[in-house]
Amino acid sequence: MIAAALTAALTFPDIDPAAVTIPAFEVFGLTIGPLALRWYALAYIAGLALGWRYMVVLCRAPRLWHVEQVKPTALQLDDFLFWAALGVILGGRLGYVLFYGTELIWTRPLEVFAIWHGGMSFHGGLIGVAVAIVLFARAQAIPVMTMGDLAAAAAPIGLFFGRIANFINGELWGRPTDVPWGVVFPTGGPYPRHPSQLYEAALEGIVLFLILRVMTHRFHALERPGLTTGAFLIGYGVFRTMVEFVREPDVQRADLPFGLTMGMILSSPMILAGVAFVIFALRSAKRA
Repeated sequence: MIAAALTAALTFPDIDPAAVTIPAFEVFGLTIGPLALRWYALAYIAGLALGWRYMVVLCRAPRLWHVEQVKPTALQLDDFLFWAALGVILGGRLGYVLFYGTELIWTRPLEVFAIWHGGMSFHGGLIGVAVAIVLFARAQAIPVMTMGDLAAAAAPIGLFFGRIANFINGELWGRPTDVPWGVVFPTGGPYPRHPSQLYEAALEGIVLFLILRVMTHRFHALERPGLTTGAFLIGYGVFRTMVEFVREPDVQRADLPFGLTMGMILSSPMILAGVAFVIFALRSAKRA
């Protein structure tokens, strides 16, 4: 079976992790470079930029909102882009250290801040963005739930690009498999593996975006503060848990009991929180 899988396995595309590389050059006798702009960095930029524009588009569609709802202006969303970027980067890195690499704190403390060496956690980034949303909303006198719903509706865009970048980098691959679309990753050993990054890009990115899009544009979810946020938390938690069954467990946390993975453990509270948000939103709408 393994031999057959090797024969049928797809070849990993030879994509340079650096999208653009600038050769070394000299300025006043000082050598600078080479400088590389990586696909992973471009994924963050594209996710944040397109997510920000989508939030602006949502705010400019009056039919999606109740006439009396307070929502951010385009200028306020311009400012929020910086807050969101800060939350994603700081939260993602600190989350990775706390959830997957706590040994860095006492063995190589300076490495905690070395985001250019890789190592980011979605769940940490989520917490970072949540903190940014609360602080920004209070500073701008915007309802926290409204900002949360806007960010939730746009979040799958960033997730899609991030998972595509994971695939290009040949990281976070799945478990060995004999399915015809198994991929032999350069760092994943000799056997075909599930391209779990593409599964997540499809589920957490495309499918979740479409679900939230239908909710906001067909069922007026934005008129019920907290409903879009809750749907996002539930959707991501469920999809991430599903993919964890075929995704290779993180080597730092591969010995968890009962076959659980860190992704499953961190996604469970998301689902519960999402249910709470949905119940709150529906009950508030009923009272109104």
